[in-house]
Amino acid sequence: MRAAGAEEVMLTSPFRYVLTHELRGTPEPSLDHLVARMQPADLTLVEGFKWEAIPKLEIFRPALGKQPQYPEDENIIAVASDALPPTALNRPLIWLDLNQPDQVLAWLLTEKK
Repeated sequence: MRAAGAEEVMLTSPFRYVLTHELRGTPEPSLDHLVARMQPADLTLVEGFKWEAIPKLEIFRPALGKQPQYPEDENIIAVASDALPPTALNRPLIWLDLNQPDQVLAWLLTEKK
């Protein structure tokens, strides 16, 4: 149906449903617009939207060969990494051990707003 031109397609089962909306060249909706469509929640985790000015947790694995974003993005307030923190950070930053998921979860639950 989507390929035939339907703007929205819903898939359902007794356990869940998903609603897909085709943008077809229109601008991507803002994060605020998308979150407003969701039910209220105690915690909403967002992946992507790197340009949004929201508090962020960066997952940083140096072995992947990608540059970290925390030095440039002031909205990153914590980093979960499998590496030790650098000796000199240019601002206060919470450094979490990615190999200690309970530590990361505790921080998320404490930090939620």
